[in-house]
Parts: sequence; structure tokens; C-alpha cells
Amino acid sequence: MVAGMTKYLMISTFVFLAACGGARVTGPIGKACIAADRRAATPALCSCVQQAASRTLSTSDQRRAAAFFDDPHSAQETRQSDNRSSEAFWLRYKKFSSTAKRMCG
Repeated sequence: MVAGMTKYLMISTFVFLAACGGARVTGPIGKACIAADRRAATPALCSCVQQAASRTLSTSDQRRAAAFFDDPHSAQETRQSDNRSSEAFWLRYKKFSSTAKRMCG
């Protein structure tokens, strides 16, 4: 179940990595996207996702979400956490995810 959810989170992350304008990649999410070295993670796509992150997440939230690229299991742990702070972060992360899907693909 956890492996399936982790796979789902990674797939859903890259599903919305569709072509957006601009190939300059900046910011924690954009850089983590590029560093993940996935085939779909082009500079244009990662730039678009970073734009969505910049609109919806604070800088500290972006750094926290960027860590999911290296450790997808931490996303699962955050999503399932009973910690109030993690729950609030997850709601903001979901808003970022839906914004990125709408903007980028």
C-alpha cells in the first residue's frame, strides 16, 4: 500500500510536468525537479512547476516539498501524519499540486 501510494505521488508529481514557457529553472522545487533526472523533467516543465510553487507555497514550504523528490516516502509520512503542522502543510501542498496541474498540464 505504501509503495503504491509513493508511486502514485511521484507519478502525479510528474503528470503535471507539461510544457510551460521559460526554460530557466530556479527555486527549490524547480531545482529539485531537474535534479530528480526524470525523463519528463525538462527545464520548461520544472520551471512551470516552480512558478506554481511560488504562487502557492512559502519558501520554507517549497524547501520541504522539494525534499519529496529525493525521498518520496517522506511525502507519504507527511500526508499520514497526525501532527497539526504537517496536516496544514499537506493542505497547502495539495493546493500547490492542483495549481501546478492546472498551470502546467
